[in-house]
Amino acid sequence: MMRSLFSGVAGLKVHQTRMDVIGNNIANVNTTSYKSQSMSFSDLLYQTTQAASGANAATGRGGINARQIGLGAKTGAISTAITTQGSAQSTNNPWDIMITGESFFVVSNGSQNFFTRDGSFTVDGAGNLVMSSTGYTVMGWQVDEETGEIRADTVSALKVMKEDNLTSLPESTTLAYMSGIVDKYDSSLSSTKGKAVTLTFYDQQGYSYVAKFSIHSLGSAGQYYVQLDDIFNEDGESLVEEFGLSSINEIATFGSQETVTQTSLYQLLESATYEPGANGAQGTYSMKYVPANILDGYATNQLVNAASNIKLVDANGADLTDGYDLKEGAEIKAAGTVKLSKKELQAENFNLIYAVDPDTGENCYWGKDANGNTVKLPNEVATGGDASAWKAALEKSFPGVDVKTIKVNADGSVEMGFEQTFKATKAGIYNAAENYFKGDNITALEAYGLADTEDTKYAIQSVAPDGQAQITKTFTYTGNKLVYDTEKGLFNYIGSPENDSALLNFNTSATSRQGEVIDLSRFTDIDIDFSLSKNYTNGGTSTASMLSGDKEGNNLGTGRKPGEMTGIEIAQDGKITAYYDNSTSKLLGQIAVANFANASGLSKQGDNLYSATANSGEFDGIGSDITENDGYMTSGVLEMSNVDLSQEFTEMITTQRGFQANSRIITTSDTLLEELVNLKR
Repeated sequence: MMRSLFSGVAGLKVHQTRMDVIGNNIANVNTTSYKSQSMSFSDLLYQTTQAASGANAATGRGGINARQIGLGAKTGAISTAITTQGSAQSTNNPWDIMITGESFFVVSNGSQNFFTRDGSFTVDGAGNLVMSSTGYTVMGWQVDEETGEIRADTVSALKVMKEDNLTSLPESTTLAYMSGIVDKYDSSLSSTKGKAVTLTFYDQQGYSYVAKFSIHSLGSAGQYYVQLDDIFNEDGESLVEEFGLSSINEIATFGSQETVTQTSLYQLLESATYEPGANGAQGTYSMKYVPANILDGYATNQLVNAASNIKLVDANGADLTDGYDLKEGAEIKAAGTVKLSKKELQAENFNLIYAVDPDTGENCYWGKDANGNTVKLPNEVATGGDASAWKAALEKSFPGVDVKTIKVNADGSVEMGFEQTFKATKAGIYNAAENYFKGDNITALEAYGLADTEDTKYAIQSVAPDGQAQITKTFTYTGNKLVYDTEKGLFNYIGSPENDSALLNFNTSATSRQGEVIDLSRFTDIDIDFSLSKNYTNGGTSTASMLSGDKEGNNLGTGRKPGEMTGIEIAQDGKITAYYDNSTSKLLGQIAVANFANASGLSKQGDNLYSATANSGEFDGIGSDITENDGYMTSGVLEMSNVDLSQEFTEMITTQRGFQANSRIITTSDTLLEELVNLKR
């Protein structure tokens, strides 16, 4: 038979194979991360009819080339464009991931690792990150529980949505700091309660509490002390009351007990008076009552408040003089003149009517008498005149009012002289010059608004004639001394020199008044740094405040409540981070990748999977960080097929023509054979 016939057959076969490759490429034009293939031909083999001979120098005959007849074509190689990047397709699905670079995802069917560029992942019912098409688990590196960092070890399945990852555990507060200004002119610093400062913190179970501190002046420049006053739970209830304890120090302590003695000048209270004793003897202190303090209803009486020249008279109308002895329950009259407007007299308090008198044609006021009858009120009443109608009309609003004079002006306003009767609620001696009543004697400490307590004692050293006293205060506090540089106003130390912080120290247990043991082990000691606070002027207002966490703002030691997962992020290096509603984040793992010396040597396994071969290089079982090879991952994007349809259709045309040409070899060879057979005719 003719050799050309079999060459044509070989050509048909090889072109059919090439068409198969092209067809597969076109079929996968929309397959995620599909890598197109190409095929090259090679000649099959040759039949040598005469071997080559070399030149003969002796005979002078030249060399002859070998005579070889080819026997057709065969498939030379089928190559995969595995390193050619496909275009990006946005999906907005956070679990869809595209690799940029020459790396491969590592996935496993449970017994064998495969490699893929297909990043269409999802999370299965067990919380594993898997391929959405096959369910093969995505492999990567886990988080070291001790360090919280990625441990690059043998790859294992990434179980990103396991139970432990769905919530963020609570943490107790361990660090805090105070910042802001402590202004020495802030009056609260010298008050009994001090300048309040609060700190919100968490216990080990994530419950929130508020610790109330107070800053107090020590009387010396730049020196204060900070004490713990109370701790409140989330309902605003004091832990002292909740646990049935006697003192906050049974729960926690802040600093140690210190005793301080300081001498200062004190002014009398406005409600106190001082009368020096004769010949340097001890003077006496008493209460001082203005009329509004001692006369019932005086402070709220509208007539008295509107009058411009009030004077006090006794029941007989005589002016009160110095030394007048007012007994409790006695009646005192306030005499004065007042001008009331037409609008006021017609308002709800008085309910008078300003209208024309039909008999006289003049405007006047009309009111009710004692029997409820409407009566005309005179437009003018002189001293000693009959003002009974006006008295009756005003009696409802001002019981006991005694109208002395009345004059109704053309605009309807009324000028009235009156006396209003009040009863004394306390006894006192009247001081006409100062218009106050001197009441009962009081103690010296009461006169200065002071009182001895268990922790604080006062001793009067001297008193000036005007009542200003030099008083020594000795008190004991439990807290930490806060000292500032008096020249620069900067923080110096807290507690003791060289200390920037002080410890809020919790007891492990306490015993209630009923004998019940209270477990306090859920609380953690808090180290509070004061170095950011300043002793500057701020208009008499201190702005000092406490915040949990480290003063550098690294969010360390802040503490937190338990958190629910709110989202997951996959970074360019493949690290998977979860975010929680308590403002925390947690590293869940890292997607590892595989790299091969000859990626084209990988074997296709279907389902967009590859396996390692002897020519691709082996996978070491650990993988690498994708960024080590200048690659990166993009979340919410998939890699498309890299098939080029224009290229495929062009190759389809050349393949078709090649197939036609080879078929012509067969038909032509057949014609030659037919002619040979016909020789017998």
